[in-house]
Amino acid sequence: MIATPGSLLSLLRLLQLASPTLPVGAYTYSQGLEWAVECGAVKNEADTRRWIGDVLDWSLARFEAPLVARLLVAWRDGDDGEVSRLNEDFLASRETAELRAETVQMGYSLTRLLSDLDAYAGLSGWRARLAGIEAPAFPVAWTAAAAAWQIPADQALAAYLWAWLENQVMAAVKAVPLGQSAGQRLLAELGAAVPALVERAQRLPEAEWSNFTPGLAIASSRHETQYTRLFRS
Repeated sequence: MIATPGSLLSLLRLLQLASPTLPVGAYTYSQGLEWAVECGAVKNEADTRRWIGDVLDWSLARFEAPLVARLLVAWRDGDDGEVSRLNEDFLASRETAELRAETVQMGYSLTRLLSDLDAYAGLSGWRARLAGIEAPAFPVAWTAAAAAWQIPADQALAAYLWAWLENQVMAAVKAVPLGQSAGQRLLAELGAAVPALVERAQRLPEAEWSNFTPGLAIASSRHETQYTRLFRS
């Protein structure tokens, strides 16, 4: 089957959203991983696989991913009130000052970028909708672009999780440190779990959403006073 120009453009927009070159500062954050390395909980490739895999499964896939799925629906349905509610819920779910500052900063940077791209990338009208959200978190701004570019929900969700996973592996390569080949092995193994996590996230009712990961919260809070740091979280 030959892809249509419209579907290829949606794919290219999705690649743009998931790219490490997206200028939102994601590379400056480790989300507590740097402290896990500092305290000796993560020392090698196997430790890294376990840490990132657990955060992916127990936090991202059970809270952030279903929230992203719901945001995509709300944006496409024109339900900006629901978007605001989900934004407030996400901000309230950030356990530490660093994690909250991270998502607010990245959300601000992406909102500003989308405004700059307005005239070039078919985002007309979305600037005003985003401006109506107070302190949009990163998932809110990201899903606004995905919805505006009519990216299928399952593909958008897979790309969102992949971008997070890639950033965590890149942080581990620098902080543990690991070799580039080890990083690619981690991406291949952990990435294989993403399709099933996407499917589960799209079916998970809100009453069952949970990001109860006390180890991650402790790592993030300890990182706030860590003496030597490469990352901002």
